[in-house]
Amino acid sequence: MTGKKIIFYILAAFISGNLFLIYIQYNSAKNTTALIEGNEKVLSELNVSNNLKELEKDIISVESKIRGTVSTTDLSYIDGLEIKINEIENNLHQLQKISDDDYSIKYIDQLDDLIHKKLFFSRQILDVYQKNGQAAAEAFIVKQAGKKITDSISGVTFLIDSTRKTLLTKVTNSINKSGKKVQQLNTILIALVLGSGLILFWYIINTVRKQNQLILQLNISEKKVKEAAKLKEKFMANMSHEIRTPMNAILGFTNLLERKDIDPESKIYVQTIQKSGENLLAIINDILDLSKIEEGMMRIESAPFSIRGLVHSVEIMFRNKAAEKRLQFLITVDESLPYILEGDGTRLTQILVNLIGNALKFTDKGSIEIKITNDGSTDKIINTGIVVTDTGIGIEQDKLEKIFERFQQAEDTVTRKYGGTGLGLSIVNDLVTLQNGVVTVESVFGKGTTFKIIIPYTISLHELDNKQFAARNTFIQSNFKNTCVLVAEDNEINQSFIRHLFKTWQLNFDLVSNGKQALEMLEVKKYSLILMDIQMPEMDGYTASQQIRKKLKLDIPIIAMTAHALNGEREKCLNFGMNEYISKPIREEHLHQLITQFTYKEPSIFSAKQQTQIIDAVNYKFINLQYMKEVSNGNFEYEKTVTEQFIEIIPNDLLALQNAWQQHNIRKLKQLAHNMKTSISVMGLNEVLEPYLHELEYEDLTDNSFNINFNSLRTVCEAAVEEAKHYYSQLPSES
Repeated sequence: MTGKKIIFYILAAFISGNLFLIYIQYNSAKNTTALIEGNEKVLSELNVSNNLKELEKDIISVESKIRGTVSTTDLSYIDGLEIKINEIENNLHQLQKISDDDYSIKYIDQLDDLIHKKLFFSRQILDVYQKNGQAAAEAFIVKQAGKKITDSISGVTFLIDSTRKTLLTKVTNSINKSGKKVQQLNTILIALVLGSGLILFWYIINTVRKQNQLILQLNISEKKVKEAAKLKEKFMANMSHEIRTPMNAILGFTNLLERKDIDPESKIYVQTIQKSGENLLAIINDILDLSKIEEGMMRIESAPFSIRGLVHSVEIMFRNKAAEKRLQFLITVDESLPYILEGDGTRLTQILVNLIGNALKFTDKGSIEIKITNDGSTDKIINTGIVVTDTGIGIEQDKLEKIFERFQQAEDTVTRKYGGTGLGLSIVNDLVTLQNGVVTVESVFGKGTTFKIIIPYTISLHELDNKQFAARNTFIQSNFKNTCVLVAEDNEINQSFIRHLFKTWQLNFDLVSNGKQALEMLEVKKYSLILMDIQMPEMDGYTASQQIRKKLKLDIPIIAMTAHALNGEREKCLNFGMNEYISKPIREEHLHQLITQFTYKEPSIFSAKQQTQIIDAVNYKFINLQYMKEVSNGNFEYEKTVTEQFIEIIPNDLLALQNAWQQHNIRKLKQLAHNMKTSISVMGLNEVLEPYLHELEYEDLTDNSFNINFNSLRTVCEAAVEEAKHYYSQLPSES
């Protein structure tokens, strides 16, 4: 039998079967409807029967009440008489709705007339009783007119009931007949479905029997291919992890060796090892990132970060490489962009590193320009643009569509000449897409390429809270003559800042290093206000504040001081019994305003003193002395103190961070990273180092992520310490 004939027979059987099913379904539905209507009629007949019984019962009840009243002269018998009469009227009304049988209608009309006569006769008895007395009423009853009416009512009721029973019998027979038909049709339908299913199943089994072996072989082959792909992917990820650890050690010790005083030939060897290691590590990073994205393990997180600090750290990373190739390296950030945004700063860094690294690789002369732009904002979301333009080899127009595909280069010769895996731009595209952004590329072959990215970020509430304290102006100082403040702060640089500031304001204060000492001081001395650092040894600020409120029962104002720049931190402080919150680095005007607010002292005019005496500092590459000079107001002794502390503390903190990681003491690592946010603020390093410290404090670190963040942190800190030493040497010996 040919394939066309088989198809024809199947189609004919399908159409015939469907028509037969439609016929059965139609008849089944018709009989089901009749069955439902019959059941409704049965229920209606039951209601009619009940109405008739109720009528007889109510008529007898009315007659009994009236006779009882007449015979006993007790009017309480007729209580509820009108209710019974109303029930009789309602039952009659229900019976009047019957319209399906002429005999029933005729008898119901007779019943209606008789009942109304009976009710009229009953009311006459009452009227006679009320007007002429008991004897007259009894004489009226003796006439037997009421009994005749009652007998007539019983007779008519019997006729109605008989008529409805006959009708009920017909309905019942109809229901039985419809029910049997529905049952028969359902049986036929089930048999037809089962028969069709068996025939179809038999046909399918016999038709595909020869194909089963082929399908089985294909499934086995496909399974082997998938398993091989998974093994390959797992192998690549495992090898990437295994190779990265020794590679980081190689690069680290190569950097240390390069700093040694070695002969020129050895220096060339070391530089070659370092460059080769960096290239190899870049390839491994690309492979690992690709594996993470494919496995859905690449998480996009949201946290506050400084866009300018992030860009500045990337600039530091690539400036030397650009200088080696004698390229102009220009970075501009739109002034209208907020200082603090919320998003995944780590992934943005990765995007910039890939794009700038790509531009450096393919550009031998000219320039590389990076622009961070404001592409519009709505509510609290700002579209941040990243434009990377180079004057490199460019990309041909027919290759632009495939440039973001994996393992793709513009030409095969590019891989041989420049190296690389062809994964960098693919990873950039994936990371931008994961952050709900878009990436586009424009290029002229031989003249250069421009990549443009737009990623939506949230404007941080921390940014909005601190705008009002950004400018340094003359302000009105409060009179703190009778005010005494308790300061709980463990960071030495911050302690120096508080001492200098409060002495300038002529504000009495006591300084302790942890919450436990603060409680001890509060038991022996009365204070106007408490400045409470959040993270301290022995007892933190949260616990101390709760003890002050619950154990000491003090309502003294408490202002929290913390380096946390996260949403909800202020609310958390208030929940622990504190009155207000100030973020680090602390601004003089903000702190002064809060102390004044909670101590209610009369103000006196105060202006920033010795502003003209502040020496002009060198425009350093890393440190920013603006904040320190705002605080010092020309007090060089203070500047010497905090600079010296910075030079001493930072190397110790770096060493402590490294030791904590090696000892797997993650809690201590996070504490150190948090404290460093205060230590670095005096030299204006927050924007530059905030991304790295945030990663160390909040993220789940691996060896690789720790090394990346720690090495970047150490590079900037070591350079900043050297600049701080230079500035310290320039300060006068006496203030």
